[in-house]
Amino acid sequence: MNYDAIDFFRGNELVENPYPYFDWLREQCPVHQESQYGVYMVTGYAEACSVYTDPDTFSSCNSVTGPFPGFPVPLAGDDVSELIEAHREELPFSDQITTMDPPKHRDHRHLLMRQLTPKRLKENEEFIWRLADRQIDEIGDRGECELVGDFASPFTLLVVADLLGVPEDEHDEYRAALARRAHHAVGSTKDSMRGNPLSWLYDRFSRYIEDRRREPRDDVLTALATTTFPDGSLPEVIDVVRVAANVFAAGQETTVRLLGTAFQLIAERPELQQLLRDRPELIGDFVEEVLRIESPVKGDFRLARRTTTVGGVDIPAGATVMVLNGAANRDPRHFDDPGDLDVERGNAREQLAFGRGVHSCPGGPLARLEGRVSVERFLDRTNDIRISEAHHGPPDARRYSYVPTYILRGLTALHLELS
Repeated sequence: MNYDAIDFFRGNELVENPYPYFDWLREQCPVHQESQYGVYMVTGYAEACSVYTDPDTFSSCNSVTGPFPGFPVPLAGDDVSELIEAHREELPFSDQITTMDPPKHRDHRHLLMRQLTPKRLKENEEFIWRLADRQIDEIGDRGECELVGDFASPFTLLVVADLLGVPEDEHDEYRAALARRAHHAVGSTKDSMRGNPLSWLYDRFSRYIEDRRREPRDDVLTALATTTFPDGSLPEVIDVVRVAANVFAAGQETTVRLLGTAFQLIAERPELQQLLRDRPELIGDFVEEVLRIESPVKGDFRLARRTTTVGGVDIPAGATVMVLNGAANRDPRHFDDPGDLDVERGNAREQLAFGRGVHSCPGGPLARLEGRVSVERFLDRTNDIRISEAHHGPPDARRYSYVPTYILRGLTALHLELS
């Protein structure tokens, strides 16, 4: 295959299996400029870390959109920092925390971290264990399930709803409303970029925040509504709402993909499934290795503020950089036999599935917990988990469908048979 001629961002050739392409990129150089849009693709582990941990040089203003739709004005010169600040609000999703740079990013991340207290996470963990059993109860004695729709999507949605304090008697309403969300938004290889699909969440959380500011209660939503910026000022309602909506979007979609991959591997590999049944203490390590070998996020974008060098490669100011988590996590310079799943890998936790640096995903510990609880409860409550040949074909001719985006990596559906 002529990888140099492939359009990674708009073509579908690599949706099913991007890893040979990632390996080819790394063989050219751990920092290689692809030919279609001039994006600098970072596939090396050390090089990825250097970009993620240098927000002074690499802006996150384009972290979601990458080369599309481009910057509003030409980016000329050896330092385009002033142009970025003057025009960043013209970029799509500029109001989201993922596209903010310090110090604004620090202030808005503070709103979220104030909610992720040890006490709140402990309460949420107790809910997660109950919820996992409840979702498995819904599957009942059917002997089969479609894991993404029957378990992973409602499970991850309700975990985040509980974390943010959505009253439990409203959970079913959230489940029904958000199940109708758009499927091909940011990063789609099929559709042009659409608007933010979370307008329903914006409206609902705006009402929550306004209500709790008028009449505070002893609940999580009141804590969310009354949290202040580090300087003591009270955020605008919309600032709090955006943080909450971002947690829903990021916290659900990526964890769904993690769960899909985890159960695909368990069902495809009887020896692995038996190992985890015999040694449940390895389930946490297994989740870590799943995050490494099949990162739910293929990569994140950055915009070079000034001319710089990464991995010996000169990157001009104004260049779009894509840090490929899925490639860095398979860099043989950092991970031995990177294409092999090894649940006892010593450095698996060094994976970059959640990024690194100031923009590292604050929900990483929660995703790990959701993965561990889900696997543990399914293994506890079944004798065997198998891939449905009726839906996915025999072992030597499996058929799987993957999310058609250049950002997310994961199955659209996983049909299982359960004993």
